[in-house]
Amino acid sequence: MIKDSKEHLISTNESYIQHFKIATMIGLTMIFGGIQALLHGICPGILKTSASNKIKDLYNKISNR
Repeated sequence: MIKDSKEHLISTNESYIQHFKIATMIGLTMIFGGIQALLHGICPGILKTSASNKIKDLYNKISNR
């Protein structure tokens, strides 16, 4: 597991702290987007594009790394 972690950090060209910050930001964004999607499901008139915009933003951030 440690070897795989080190290899992953090398492949992303990030330190552990850098990777932790990015992964945390991605995870929190996904949680927040999920809550927005659930609220939109309950009341379709609100947050019409919030969750999908988060997905697009995350895709762009991840694919440009």
